[in-house]
Amino acid sequence: MNSSQIPHFDYIFTGAGLASLMTVYKMVLSGKFSDKSILLLDKDSKKSNDRTWCFWEKEESVWNSVISKKWDSALFANENFKRDMDLKPYSYNKIKGLDFYDFVFKTISKQPNITFLNEKVTDINELETHFFVGTEENRYTGNYLFNSIYTKAFAERQNKYPVLQQHFVGWFVKTKEEVFNPEEVTFMDFSVEQKGNTRFMYVLPTSKTEALVEYTLFSEKLLPKEEYEKAIELYLKKLGTENYEILEKEEGSIPMTCYAFWEKNTKRVLNIGTAGGWTKASTGYTFKNADKKSSDLVEFLQKQDFEMKSFHKKSKFWFYDLLLLDILYRHNELGSSIFSSLFRKGNPKLIFKFLDEETSFSEDVKVILKCPKIPFIKALFRVIFLSNKSN
Repeated sequence: MNSSQIPHFDYIFTGAGLASLMTVYKMVLSGKFSDKSILLLDKDSKKSNDRTWCFWEKEESVWNSVISKKWDSALFANENFKRDMDLKPYSYNKIKGLDFYDFVFKTISKQPNITFLNEKVTDINELETHFFVGTEENRYTGNYLFNSIYTKAFAERQNKYPVLQQHFVGWFVKTKEEVFNPEEVTFMDFSVEQKGNTRFMYVLPTSKTEALVEYTLFSEKLLPKEEYEKAIELYLKKLGTENYEILEKEEGSIPMTCYAFWEKNTKRVLNIGTAGGWTKASTGYTFKNADKKSSDLVEFLQKQDFEMKSFHKKSKFWFYDLLLLDILYRHNELGSSIFSSLFRKGNPKLIFKFLDEETSFSEDVKVILKCPKIPFIKALFRVIFLSNKSN
């Protein structure tokens, strides 16, 4: 196949995950890209319920129709206390992966300028005037590429920024006994044995007998799968049930790092999603951050002379995340005390606003002062020293 026969597109998205699909969907909604050819490439067909996304929101968004459950109350607990938190005006929302995929593809499949191909990307080569994308089946060229395929090695082969994982195994269970409160999500329950890590249970109940029960860690290394599942068994027993059916299982590992993925951006290639640092580094939450970033990106692409490398802007919240990750990387056992200090008496609305990166500096201080002082002061000095050393 010579170069004139290779299919060419204005925009190519390598990886059709959350960030890519949100961005393409909003490009359609904007009505500003109908004259641009768009290609989505992914090895997965997006036909399975492979994940669950949750986010908090004050107002309805474009995703409202695919929210399967909302909660206005949340439980935070550790071995010493429990707190039921009224989240209003926020609600905590759950979206099933398959519902999201179906919703987005229903719209983009009707667009004659958008093509989705179920092909695995093997290589990307950038030239001065365009780039090539190779898959196991074909080759394509394009003007601009948005890559959401995460390369672990970029973060793990450097030692400037700590790299943790939010790793988890979850069971969708149906119990014989009524052990769940369907009106309240268990946001973090640190009453489980910590074993020198930051470990908690996360529960999304949909009825008195049905819930997603997830064992989650913020730590460097993954566990053997049986250790996660044993923890879920013990937790369900503590809730009062040993009679249950496992309807589905899910598992995942989300990188938690302040590594500057955006430094890999070039003239024609922009990294997005987890591959572009769109995941909230201190919590692993992805949906809300990707929602904001994708809107920003669609607006950015409408500028006359946009420079791909100038899309990312570092903020004060990147620095706050860096301090927390520095602490958890060095002293992973402190996670429970840090989050417990934050949620014991902290205003949940203010905490959500802070995690959404929408607070003023005075509000930042109110949140940060709830946390243990000494670990953060030490982390501050370490980060300042690292910064001066690199300069």
